[in-house]
Formats: sequence, C-alpha cells, structure tokens
Amino acid sequence: MNASPNPIEQSFELAASRCTDLTPDVYQRLFEQHPETRAMFRTQGSELVMGSMLALTIEAILDFAGDRRGQFRLITCEVVSHDGYGTPRELFIAFFAVVRDTLRDLLREEWSPDIAQAWDQLLIEIDAFAGVPA
Repeated sequence: MNASPNPIEQSFELAASRCTDLTPDVYQRLFEQHPETRAMFRTQGSELVMGSMLALTIEAILDFAGDRRGQFRLITCEVVSHDGYGTPRELFIAFFAVVRDTLRDLLREEWSPDIAQAWDQLLIEIDAFAGVPA
C-alpha cells in the first residue's frame, strides 16, 4: 500500500488498517465530551444516521484537505442545516475535532508531528470556512 503524501489522508489510511468502522469510537467520544448530543439522535435507527453522518464528514474532510472537488462544500450546507436543528455552530465544528482525536488515539505512535500539524491547520481552516453568516 502506497501511503498518501497528504497527512490527513494518511491518518485515515492508517486508521482503516486498524479499524473497519470508526463510528462507535467517534460517537462514544462525542457523547462523552458533549453529553447534550446524545439526545439529538433518536433511539431507533440512530446507528445508521451516525454512520452516514460520519461517512459524509470524512468525505468532506478528505476533499477539503485534498483537491476540493466539491464534497467539501457539504460543510457549509450542513452548518446551515444543523442550525435549523438547533445545533450550535461551535458544536457542529467540534465534531471535526472529535474525529481527529479519535484517529489520534487509534494511531498512537504513528500519529506523527506532520499529521498533528496538518490536522491542527485543517481544523482552523474548517472553522473559518464554516463561518456562515446567520
């Protein structure tokens, strides 16, 4: 397997070699760090919604950190959509950090300074990009 030169892509590639589904780990962390989010998901069928939401988030992250072919625009669309659900913008943005932290814990010693720096910069850029006026 040829590793991507993009540190964000690398982090997902390395994670994929260790874990077939990040969804349980990401949402466990989300619910621990932001307990108020648990009530945002209905009980029945929520696993499917969570998995779909995470998959779309990962696609948007990879596009945002890569060629920006269009999937990254989902971020601003979802800021507006989640605002309609009553989700604060800060909480929406925090989900990206939850994904990063889950990957960091999964990769442990393979979480390199390059990957850490790329993620730090990415989160700053996503926060600025998602600053959709109300």
